[in-house]
Amino acid sequence: MAKKPKKEENPKVNPELEGFKMNINSFGEISSSFSIDKINEFLNKNVEDKKLKDRDDLDEVKKSKKE
Repeated sequence: MAKKPKKEENPKVNPELEGFKMNINSFGEISSSFSIDKINEFLNKNVEDKKLKDRDDLDEVKKSKKE
């Protein structure tokens, strides 16, 4: 049986990450179209860290950043 060629489809992503692509080369190195700093900034803004959600001292830090 012949293999079917893969279709190049763009995945559905958040509009802020439009154009984001990740590739893994033959050595296992990950390369992406966005910088790590931009990805981390997006994740910090949109994803809650489950390990840190019950800490009381972080509420004070978040409030001081907003002011």
